Amino acid sequence: MSRYVVVLGKAVRSVARLRGGGTALPGLVVEKLDPGFMGRTLAQLPRGVAVISGTNGKTTTTKMVTELLESQGLRVFTNRTGSNYSRGVVAALLGAVDRHGRLDADVAVLELDEAHGTRFVQEVAPRYTLLLNVMRDQLDRFGEIDTTARLLERIADATSDTVVLNREDPRVAHLAAHLPTTTRARYFGLSRKVRPTFPSDDDLYGAAPAVATPDQAADVTLDDFDDTGDGEVDPAASFSVAGATYRTRLHVRGVHNLANAAAALELARVIAGDGAPAPRLVEALGAVRPAFGRGEQLLVDGRPLELVLVKNPGGFRLSLRSFPAAGHATMIAINDQHADGRDTSWLWDVDFTSLRDEGVQEVTGIRAFDMALRLAYDGVRVGHVTSDLSGALHHLLEASGDRPMRVYCTYTAMLALRRRLSALTTVEAFA
Repeated sequence: MSRYVVVLGKAVRSVARLRGGGTALPGLVVEKLDPGFMGRTLAQLPRGVAVISGTNGKTTTTKMVTELLESQGLRVFTNRTGSNYSRGVVAALLGAVDRHGRLDADVAVLELDEAHGTRFVQEVAPRYTLLLNVMRDQLDRFGEIDTTARLLERIADATSDTVVLNREDPRVAHLAAHLPTTTRARYFGLSRKVRPTFPSDDDLYGAAPAVATPDQAADVTLDDFDDTGDGEVDPAASFSVAGATYRTRLHVRGVHNLANAAAALELARVIAGDGAPAPRLVEALGAVRPAFGRGEQLLVDGRPLELVLVKNPGGFRLSLRSFPAAGHATMIAINDQHADGRDTSWLWDVDFTSLRDEGVQEVTGIRAFDMALRLAYDGVRVGHVTSDLSGALHHLLEASGDRPMRVYCTYTAMLALRRRLSALTTVEAFA
């Protein structure tokens, strides 16, 4: 039966792509017809499965790890567009296997949602796990931040070989104390110099740490970076890898991605082996381009348009710092669908005053008027407000003149905008 399920799943996937759909439907079909497909297929991989989870940075870090491993000659299967539920993994597998269900890869590197990751590990025990951070995000789903930490703990507990932890996030670092005795912990971290740039959730809200941060040595640290203030990480960031220092320029924009880069380097070393040449890994890191919708740059009518995903206070704050508004036409698109988080009160924890001088050209999305009100409280001028994403995009293109454009958007707004932009320019396929 499995062969016929694969053929049917591939057909559904092709139809979904032609109709501009996402990756959920083919995965759902295969899950219903052959519930064991995912586990059976991933069991073929000689180096097993690596899971990447946490609140911020999953998609970009997954892309970094994938490309670092490929630089070492490994064949990597990944859910590259960030469809981070089990059915998204199944749909990605349908695009990678042949009609007999054979997967030509050495290792899987998979981004997984915090909650859905716990379901995934009930079917597939990861060999490696990387846990990035715990922030206040989609609390309408998780209830409280400590619930998110407990979900990550369940993923870590199911890991058979190594869990890579963020030394600087107390809720993540603390999970080492609860790992099975057969599972080892490794750490990535930050130097004292750059640590204030990357606040934990407790730092953001002025709270005492929920748990003490263990004093652990990190195998990879972000030591320093050049912040030019013009939105470019240029010319270089410095990383310590096993005690030696390396510098590289990163094409993946945004200061928040520098911490993700340290995490990616550590997981890549764990999977490829500590003997993997650090200079080659760092060189490969410098070649990584922005992930799907995460600082993705498009060219529309000869002008650059940049999509920046935002979904919680910490991420939005760092994005505003990373991408100064000067000289840009800015749009903010806020939806409140399930994948975005229904509760948008987190917008009141973001400081938007850096947008005062240029203003915001367009505010759109389901919660456009809530966003416009929030900007008004910070004294930010808004040019136009509409809940119609298509209309807002059209107006932005007309009203921005010769300026480059930047769009801060929640997840479902980003997907919708990419579909509309695909009619105007070349956009990487989603499914």
